[in-house]
Amino acid sequence: MQEKILILDFGSQYTQLIGRRLRELNVYCEIYPYNKMPAPDASVKGIILSGSPYSVRDAGAPGIDLQPVKGKLPLLGVCYGAQYLAQHSGGEVQPSNTREYGRAQLSVTDAAVPLFKNLSASSQVWMSHGDTITALPPQARAIASTADVKNAAYLIEGEPTYGLQFHPEVYHSTEGQRILENFVKEICRCRCDWTPGSFIENTVKKLSEKTGGGKVVLGLSGGVDSSVAALLLHKAIGKNLYCIFVDNGLLRKNEFAAVLESYRDMGLNVTGVDAGNDFLSSLAGVEDPEQKRKIVGRVFIETFDREAHKIENVQWLAQGTIYPDVIESVSVNGPSATIKSHHNVGGLPERMHLKIIEPLRSLFKDEVRRVGAALGMKPELLHRHPFPGPGLCIRILGAVSKEKIAILQEADSIFIDGLREAGLYSEVWQAAAILLPVKSVGVMGDERTYEYTVALRAVTSTDGMTADWAHLPYDFLSKISKEIINKVKGVNRVVYDISSKPPATIEWE
Repeated sequence: MQEKILILDFGSQYTQLIGRRLRELNVYCEIYPYNKMPAPDASVKGIILSGSPYSVRDAGAPGIDLQPVKGKLPLLGVCYGAQYLAQHSGGEVQPSNTREYGRAQLSVTDAAVPLFKNLSASSQVWMSHGDTITALPPQARAIASTADVKNAAYLIEGEPTYGLQFHPEVYHSTEGQRILENFVKEICRCRCDWTPGSFIENTVKKLSEKTGGGKVVLGLSGGVDSSVAALLLHKAIGKNLYCIFVDNGLLRKNEFAAVLESYRDMGLNVTGVDAGNDFLSSLAGVEDPEQKRKIVGRVFIETFDREAHKIENVQWLAQGTIYPDVIESVSVNGPSATIKSHHNVGGLPERMHLKIIEPLRSLFKDEVRRVGAALGMKPELLHRHPFPGPGLCIRILGAVSKEKIAILQEADSIFIDGLREAGLYSEVWQAAAILLPVKSVGVMGDERTYEYTVALRAVTSTDGMTADWAHLPYDFLSKISKEIINKVKGVNRVVYDISSKPPATIEWE
């Protein structure tokens, strides 16, 4: 039985980070909305209560009855979680005289407690709260403080219950990972055996049992998620996995042939489908970005469905769903507002009457890469930047045409190849060239030009949820700009996007 830690989400922006930090410790964890906690079984070794944008004093503050588990399982309250535990155990929470946000210096007052094993007497932590615990519950005692927060950390005597009024999961808390490690190792007694190797072994066994020798079809995209899912299924069921890689005519320059060859080198059973003309004719004249996304999604489904029906007796449809997708679908406040439609195989299971299989639904993105590395995936596939499902059509602002696709493919190729040659590719999360529906006057030689503008975009991020623009060297940007203008016919101006997310998105459409 795979042991695990439950993380209850009260709406904090850092909840997923708690999960990722535990996974870094090789501890399996699952995140649930605070009001949808499953009944703990023998596999549950402890529970963490997340932070929240709410105050525990608010009339509609989120809450949960912890009596069935409090005192029986180790509990760790973080920020809001600590204040909630204190208030509902007989303590008192009030607005703080000094609203504490950002860095603070934690002073440990009881170094003997297991939670603070091998912790420095003083270390930096990250605060984010306007309330403070003014009175601890009966049987509770403070174990750490800051200059402004007397009860920065506490425990309840006689039970494995702890509270922290700071965020150990963020990187600004310099010894926060050690605190989390002490909680799972010293208090929860976790074995810390959630490794890529153990995941592969268990998943391959489950996939083999679940499919029962039936045929599985999977749509490959060239991205890391679908590729790792394919390798796991191939390891489990071999030639019973049928992969379909659709060229929508909106891929990067020479990408279809290169990626298809890589898949065949991995021994996968892959069918490549050239459907570029179908996608381009359906997109003709369409300028609205949301409509373009929906059209690409619809034509992909039609193409995939047509190819999949050439395979007899298919029973399963595999998807590269990863854990953040699962968490978002059952978030505290329901699914997130639609910023843009996502291109996936939505609608295919019902249309094709297939059962779904999702080998990666328990993994974060960084774990997918670790599993891919353990499976022997080539670095060029494993560490590819994210690429949007609708492809270059959402990097061509306005209507799409063959001419514009060709221009953008050339500019994009110069930019991406340049990043690799300069050793900068791995330093950015995602990079792209965007073709703007803007023409401007230029001079080439003695001639006046009136041609398109290309915007370059490169960002740094850990998960794509937030991103900062990459501070690429000026000399590099100058070199790339000159090369694009000199070599790509139809472009006479290059600009660099220095917007962060939020408020901007990574993609322009």
